[in-house]
Amino acid sequence: MARPKITLYVDTVSPFAYEAYYILRNEDVFKACDITYVPIFLGGLMQKCGNIAPIKIKNKDKWMSIERLRWARHFGIPMTTALPPDFPAPTLPIMRALCVVAASDPEPGQPRLTRALDTFFAQHWAHGAATHKPEVLRATLAGLFGEAEAERILQESTTPQTKQALAANTDRAFDSGAFGLPWLECTTAQGDKTEGFWGVDHLGQVVQFLGLDPL
Repeated sequence: MARPKITLYVDTVSPFAYEAYYILRNEDVFKACDITYVPIFLGGLMQKCGNIAPIKIKNKDKWMSIERLRWARHFGIPMTTALPPDFPAPTLPIMRALCVVAASDPEPGQPRLTRALDTFFAQHWAHGAATHKPEVLRATLAGLFGEAEAERILQESTTPQTKQALAANTDRAFDSGAFGLPWLECTTAQGDKTEGFWGVDHLGQVVQFLGLDPL
């Protein structure tokens, strides 16, 4: 029987992408869906849209920090009270590395990518680790996949092919209507309707659109 489909576009720099990811991974209501996670570069998406970083908007910077903690409390999401180091950290090397991980992931379920996203999101947003620093990035990958595989991932992450893959993912998000993260591209089980949803605060609308049982 066909199942509803969700594509969640993510960049580990975004606390709200982390929260949406955590909810999709852990809330029973979404177990009825086929979910695909796609790493993109949020900075590139913002540039394509002509947007400025939300943290540079007066008052919104303060609101964002309050709001991320509200949603974290509501869903029991591990979240550091203080912002991580260098926020918003430059995540381009991380996202390119995650593209390499995704490219070598067997179907279905994206086990390697979800394991990596679980770790990078948790380290950055639950524990406040500076995951963008080269030594931390390398150590994190080595902890996940071993030293040799970490070296392969890092080497491949600098190739033109990987850079193009991340750019293509970002273009795909933009073409589907994204202007920020989290962005969810959702298709009904019947396959007759596809719509985009932005923000962790619109997950309730996703549940309604897909006809999911809120339990």
